[in-house]
Amino acid sequence: MLQVLINPIAGNGRAQRIGAQILRVLSEKNIQHDSCTTEYAGHATLLARRAAEAGADSVLAVGGDGTVLETARGLLGTEAALGIIPAGTGNDMVKTLGVPQKPMEALEHILSHPPRRMDAGTVNGELFLNACGTGFDVCVLDYAQRAKKYVQGLLPYLWGVLRALFSFRSIDACIQTAETTLRKPLLVFSIANGRFIGGGIQIAPLACPDDGKLDMLTIDAMPRWRMPLQLVKLLTGKVLSIPGAVHGRLERVCIRAENMRVNVDGEIVSLREAVFEILPEALLAHW
Repeated sequence: MLQVLINPIAGNGRAQRIGAQILRVLSEKNIQHDSCTTEYAGHATLLARRAAEAGADSVLAVGGDGTVLETARGLLGTEAALGIIPAGTGNDMVKTLGVPQKPMEALEHILSHPPRRMDAGTVNGELFLNACGTGFDVCVLDYAQRAKKYVQGLLPYLWGVLRALFSFRSIDACIQTAETTLRKPLLVFSIANGRFIGGGIQIAPLACPDDGKLDMLTIDAMPRWRMPLQLVKLLTGKVLSIPGAVHGRLERVCIRAENMRVNVDGEIVSLREAVFEILPEALLAHW
């Protein structure tokens, strides 16, 4: 049995329309299913957990990356599989997983591909699926969230990049891994299980969601006049060629900084310390 979770406000209401189409197709195919609509932040987690406990084989998240994350948190530790119907603004996780970005094609993909295991990560014990970070990308996200009311896809984030160029200030961070401790000013600190952020920006081009590792990217702070040229590399998938960029794969890392704001799969939280850890094969998903 399939459980369909619809976030009616995702994608400025687009998810509600897509959800109705999904339900119609499932009915036409005589596929046993049930549906429910989220009503508040965190509701998808509760609904997904209830569906898994009631015996659902798969729970389909109709919405954006936030809806997908909430649904995954509810499915953690269960045998119900996550299915993603991209209907939000960025829809970044499906790009890594190879799920079609057109909703009806994504549904066919789910129906034709049995679930398999994928990794997830945690930040201070809270699950994340795609990517977390602090630094320039958080500043970009602040501006992009406002632009999402008017445009979709990559455009809000491109607008965010332009605005952040004039307002961002580097963060003084302490990064601790099993091998070393580093203290330096940073432009970007990213921890990723998926490859994309911001509607298609490759922040972690080498990340693999079933390798049992998190990909860490740091980019050293640089003068503001140098940033536009280097950020073009970020936008064109060449982030690892930026001077001062360092990539690594690890199972655990801790970052500390004053007044730190961390992007957790698109949600910004304020933290002084963030501990990231990998959860190998944590979830079943259709990908």
